[in-house]
Amino acid sequence: MAWFKRILIVLPVVFVLYGCGAQEEKIAREIEFTAAESGVVKVLTFNIRYGSAGDGGNRWELRKDLVFDVIASHRADVVGLQEAEAFQIAAVRQALPQYGVVFAGRDDGKSAGEASPVLYRRDRFSLGDSGTFWFSNSPWKAGTKHWGNTLPRICTWVRLTEIESGKMFYVYNLHLDHASQVSRVKSTELLAKMITRRNEAAPFVVMGDFNMGMDNPAMLYLQEIGYETPCPRMVDSWQMLNRSRQPDGTFHGFKGRTGGRKIDHVLVTDSTEIIEVGLDKREFDGRYPSDHFPVYATVRLGR
Repeated sequence: MAWFKRILIVLPVVFVLYGCGAQEEKIAREIEFTAAESGVVKVLTFNIRYGSAGDGGNRWELRKDLVFDVIASHRADVVGLQEAEAFQIAAVRQALPQYGVVFAGRDDGKSAGEASPVLYRRDRFSLGDSGTFWFSNSPWKAGTKHWGNTLPRICTWVRLTEIESGKMFYVYNLHLDHASQVSRVKSTELLAKMITRRNEAAPFVVMGDFNMGMDNPAMLYLQEIGYETPCPRMVDSWQMLNRSRQPDGTFHGFKGRTGGRKIDHVLVTDSTEIIEVGLDKREFDGRYPSDHFPVYATVRLGR
């Protein structure tokens, strides 16, 4: 009878483990990445709205599947998220295991507070160096805020290498302050200095929620319109392909309105070829995945 009791004890454990596996398979999205030309990269920047917000009918639990589905549908090579809290990042990892993730919470440099994670295709790229800096007088000190910031503001960056070709590039994903113009000016100045620390031969992409339009003086600085910067001149990928059109707004407050300012951007150097760019303004049965529209761009990275 002893052996029979042991079987009775083991069987429920096996059943539970199998059940967990089935649940994970149901949660994970399948992504069929298309074959990409060497050096051609699709990026997506998406402010997903922090999950602890009391958003009622738009709270995280009711829209998280839309966020996962939208990210998966773009089949991007690199994704930059903003306002992502640790539990949201964990959920994204479970739903999108095809991506590696680099992040740091803005409050402690670990998991506390909102983060600006970078997701990258593990099958196409290898991760080299990476890090996070704070937009403050002490950029390496977690949680610091100066220049009128109401909250700590950060940039998370990665150096990726295309496995097949060995081509290397950098990605900078940021979220700038929504209230202080002084902070936005000083933040772009610090960003330019940080970009000069990269391997100078490598191209780069800067994306995120800048909380300002391209005509703001802080953005004119990055474009070298009336200013000189220590790093290569940057241009907005959307403007490069839509010179004669005014952009739709990207913050819509879960209402889908497009009359505001475009504050989410994908910036590249002017030697970069822009193949495709757009805003994802889809709604699903009257619901939006976030209070920002995602912005996507496909680029051919140059020197």
